[in-house]
Amino acid sequence: MKPYTYLLIASVALLFTSCSKQQQARKPVSHKSGTFIKESIERNKILVASEEKQIDSVIKNDTLKQYVASNKGYWYKYETKIEAGAHPKRGDVAYYDYEIKDLSSNIIYSKEEIKPQVYYVDKENIMMGLRDGIKLMKKGETVTFLFPSHMAFGYHGDNKKISTNEPLICTVTLNDFKTDTQAK
Repeated sequence: MKPYTYLLIASVALLFTSCSKQQQARKPVSHKSGTFIKESIERNKILVASEEKQIDSVIKNDTLKQYVASNKGYWYKYETKIEAGAHPKRGDVAYYDYEIKDLSSNIIYSKEEIKPQVYYVDKENIMMGLRDGIKLMKKGETVTFLFPSHMAFGYHGDNKKISTNEPLICTVTLNDFKTDTQAK
């Protein structure tokens, strides 16, 4: 046989033996240090403490009103308080007006800009603080809320006038609300 034939046979044999081996899958590389989460938690704690300090300053400068600390992490005061009456609950339809200010009391959105609002309680997505605050109110009340950024528009802001991580003052008037059966 010619040397080329031996070379050809050897190449084909090598090709078949190399193809018959099963390739092993590689295991994914994972990092379980958790440092990103820990650092994020620390940054958020510092941010919340800073915002609470700013809000505390606003409360101390307003000596004419008594503020109430909610169990959700915001503060509020009554501008107009109604003694008797019911509160809106899940499924009710709330009709309200509000305005938004920064902590220096500069108007960001006026009542005229925002226009009267209709809110299906706990069935629509609105600012987290308002979602809870409206349920504390009675028909005809006006309440001023001090929301830290995580209860307002958070890290994202509103992409218009409200910036990243901005605590807000919202003055809300609950004009009326109707129970779910009255709204239909």
